[in-house]
Amino acid sequence: MRCAGDECNPSVGVFRKSSSVSGPAMSVTVVVKNGASTVGEGPHWDEATQTLLYVDILAGDVHRWNSVTGQDEKIHLDASVGFVTPCRKGGYMVGLGKSLAHMNWEANAVTNLQEVDLEKNTRFNDGKCDPSGRLWAGTMGMETKPTVLEHYQGSLYSLEKDGTLKTHLDKISISNGLAWSEDNRTMFYIDSIPRKVYAFDFDITTGEISNQRTAVDFGGPDTIESLGFPDGMTSDTEGKLWVACYSAGKVVQFDCETGKELRSVEFPAKKTTSCCFGGKNFDELYVTCAKTGLTEEEFQTQQPLAGSVFKVTGLGVKGKPIKGLMIHS
Repeated sequence: MRCAGDECNPSVGVFRKSSSVSGPAMSVTVVVKNGASTVGEGPHWDEATQTLLYVDILAGDVHRWNSVTGQDEKIHLDASVGFVTPCRKGGYMVGLGKSLAHMNWEANAVTNLQEVDLEKNTRFNDGKCDPSGRLWAGTMGMETKPTVLEHYQGSLYSLEKDGTLKTHLDKISISNGLAWSEDNRTMFYIDSIPRKVYAFDFDITTGEISNQRTAVDFGGPDTIESLGFPDGMTSDTEGKLWVACYSAGKVVQFDCETGKELRSVEFPAKKTTSCCFGGKNFDELYVTCAKTGLTEEEFQTQQPLAGSVFKVTGLGVKGKPIKGLMIHS
């Protein structure tokens, strides 16, 4: 691994790079080395337990990293796992294959609640709760290799508080990141293949979205090397978006009003997949990445930290808690 101009030591899991932010230099630290064997994704900071949840999609694993003890425990399920989020009444909701399912960690038990795309070869990918506790989750076609799949097979769904399922969008290629504005009047959503972050008018009471437009356009083929594909994302309390750039090895902060890139954080792993804010003050950015698609030689000699979970400090911004799923029935 080459880290020109930076301080990098994968044996101790620290990768530092100077930052334009005033105060201490930005630092990128490995908190779980090679935690995912396939596609690390869907980080979610559980404020109540001070743990980081994330999934290893194709391995079918749900991980829970304890920030106090450093322990990374996992549960293996019988299908791909696109996301995990806590439920306010206990347990976790997971995107399990084509199903939305409730998982009891202690009992190692799973209960399927809803199944989608019955006549399509798809699976759930990213998912997240909006500020009211409504779950949003989308599907994608099955990949033959990373980013190679039949397009327009996916949809975007919401699981309402009464347990009913709504379909909001179809003909999605790779349903991915979700975020909401500070005033909860705008929802941001990524379809990775068009390489765009979309914005919608959002009604938090009804859960309806409208007035689709492009908030961030990653551009044409000439920018794939530098920006890759938009994947998972989060937002900070200043209303800016942080987007994981798959195949570019970075997370980029964007102004969602202008679509302009503000700054970026680089990682010693190219397949960055998603990010979330966490820590006691929500001033730490946690980033997942994938290992799938690398040969063993590439993994050993070029990207030995692929599949790891990184923590970024010193950014000078904060996120906010993502509330768990609220279901009344």
